[in-house]
Amino acid sequence: MSDPAEPFRRALHRRAEAAGLPVPRVASAAVGDGVARLVLDVLGLEPREREGLAAVAQAAAAEVGLASVRLAMTADRPRRRTIAVGSGKGGVGKSTLSANLAIALGRAGLRIGLVDADIYGPSQPRLLGLTARPEAEGQRIVAPAAQGIRALSIGQLVETGRALAWRGSMATKALAQLLDADWGDAELLVVDLPPGTGDVQLSLMQRWKPDAAVIVSTPQDLALIDAARAMDLFGQMGVPILGLVENMAGYLCPHCGEPSDPFGRGGAEAEAAGRGIPFLGRIPLDRAIRAASDAGTPPAAGDGPAAEPFRAIAARVLERLNQPSS
Repeated sequence: MSDPAEPFRRALHRRAEAAGLPVPRVASAAVGDGVARLVLDVLGLEPREREGLAAVAQAAAAEVGLASVRLAMTADRPRRRTIAVGSGKGGVGKSTLSANLAIALGRAGLRIGLVDADIYGPSQPRLLGLTARPEAEGQRIVAPAAQGIRALSIGQLVETGRALAWRGSMATKALAQLLDADWGDAELLVVDLPPGTGDVQLSLMQRWKPDAAVIVSTPQDLALIDAARAMDLFGQMGVPILGLVENMAGYLCPHCGEPSDPFGRGGAEAEAAGRGIPFLGRIPLDRAIRAASDAGTPPAAGDGPAAEPFRAIAARVLERLNQPSS
């Protein structure tokens, strides 16, 4: 049976988009006896945006032949914490760390959701072995389960390999779809941010301010320069930094057994010490991690040696996250 409220929902969304308003987050909608009963989630919206959505709701009701709208707005935030994982630079293994950190936190007993906010270069479907398009309930996407957590990426919604030539406003709307999705009973969201300090990062911190951030860098100076920019942005927005992770730190030659440091060693740890923030640990440059990631079987989901660094980092993240605010 079709939903009697669906024409009203469509008119509401179409008119909101035409008016340049945020995508309406419909908590519930029902139609009966010529009246629309609508509950909107307006958490984080400005007064003018709330007023605009109220006017749009009235106009949408009239468009589909309804006499009136009974509108309620709610700004109740579910108790769900958010950790942003950033780097300031691409190619340092931030997405791999995000996926494995989320899984390791899940295996530690938390109910975890992973948001792939790297709109232009989504990696999580490949890393997690996600192939199916997610389902939707009403206007909300339902985050599917994968590797013991829930995960959602724009890569599940568009054709594989398709370039997304979107301006900042479109990327922000896509981020809203992911963060406002149905995350079930997830109590902590890990957000895999895109590189840099642009629109997506600013939108996240202004509208869905993270509880904390984790910074990922390789040991080399070039990567640390950009990691410093990411840390500065989080600092400006009042987001506490849980610590710094050094990725691609050291390589053990499979032929001679000699250790090597192609990207240097200790740079991220020294940077953390210089800034007075915790050093969360290092991830080696390991062929097993690369192979497992390409195969969609993250090391943290198993019990092999490659899982241990991620488990240790997750334990430190959890310890820091649960410390009382000073």
